[in-house]
Amino acid sequence: NEKRDEGKSELTISSADLTSDGLNLTDATSLSADESNLKLDSLSDALTTLRKQASTFGSNLSTVQIRKDYTKEAINTLQTGADALVLADGNEEGANMLALQTRQTLSTTALSLASQADQAVTSFLRA
Repeated sequence: NEKRDEGKSELTISSADLTSDGLNLTDATSLSADESNLKLDSLSDALTTLRKQASTFGSNLSTVQIRKDYTKEAINTLQTGADALVLADGNEEGANMLALQTRQTLSTTALSLASQADQAVTSFLRA
C-alpha cells in the first residue's frame, strides 16, 4: 500500500499469516478419500496464496530497492555538490589571500619608493 504526501512517499508492507492456521491447513492423518481430496484442494489454495504473497513481497522489494538506489544517488549528488562548494570556497579564500598579499607588497613597495624620493629631495636640498 503506497501513498504520497507533500515531499514524502510512504510504503506500508503488511504482514501475511503464512502459518498453517493462516493458510487453513489442518492435520491430514487418517482421512477418507473425500477428505483427502478436500485436503489437496486446501493445499492447492495454500500454494496459490503463497505464490500471491511471494509476488507481493517481490514487488515491495523492487519498490524498496528502487527507493534505496534513488536515495543513494541523491546522497552522492548532494555530497558531490557539498564537496564542490567547500572546494570553491577554499579556492576563493586562496584568491582573496593572494590579492591581499599582493596589495600589501605593492603598499610596502610604494612606501619604500616614497621614502627614497623624500631622501633624494632632502639630499638635493642639502647640497
